[in-house]
Amino acid sequence: MDHLLVVDDDPELLRFLLDDLQAEGWSCTGVLNGQEALMRLRQERFDLVVLDWGLPDFAGTEICQRLRRSGDQTPVLMLTARADTGDRVMALDMGADDHLSKPFEIAELHARVRALLRRGNYQRQRSDGDCLQLGNLTMALLTRQVHRGERAINLSQREFDLLAFLVRRAGEVIPRQEILDGVWGSPFVGDPNTLDVYVGYLRRKLESSDEPRLLHTVRGVGFMAREELH
Repeated sequence: MDHLLVVDDDPELLRFLLDDLQAEGWSCTGVLNGQEALMRLRQERFDLVVLDWGLPDFAGTEICQRLRRSGDQTPVLMLTARADTGDRVMALDMGADDHLSKPFEIAELHARVRALLRRGNYQRQRSDGDCLQLGNLTMALLTRQVHRGERAINLSQREFDLLAFLVRRAGEVIPRQEILDGVWGSPFVGDPNTLDVYVGYLRRKLESSDEPRLLHTVRGVGFMAREELH
């Protein structure tokens, strides 16, 4: 499931946007200012930022600049009440990928979000190629073959999907519910302990030769894929 960060200093508008975008099937996190937005972007991975230009602490353009200078290429859709063409051009030049003028039609917001998510997903797929790697673990996405060093590992379809989901976001703590929704489908219906069962399956297969642990439990939160160095 694509994960959106929505940033607007108007609490009522933010709540409306969150409710509407989540009703369309996207996972959303909402924040009211630029400082919290930047903090969230450092801590979590998002597929798209829906960003208001006129925040109380940082202008949306400054947030774009900071992201791009740090190497973060998360797509940004700028929401702005500014009608001047020069302002919109400035937003694009400072790192926004698209802009939408207020007031806007909700159908157009949905269309622009879908377009930016398609573009971002395509770019990630190109950068991923057909292989994921973490330490000496390699996963061929097209053939669904998995190796740890020279050792081939036979995974079920669900085990492969779960492992790929975690490895794609290696180094990030992913909440349990987000993993369940992303791998089993949203909204997840079933026993949440299913996730622990499948992580156990993966650990037995990945670590059968006493290799360093790759899948780590973060108590009270979820799981993280990370190479454990000795």
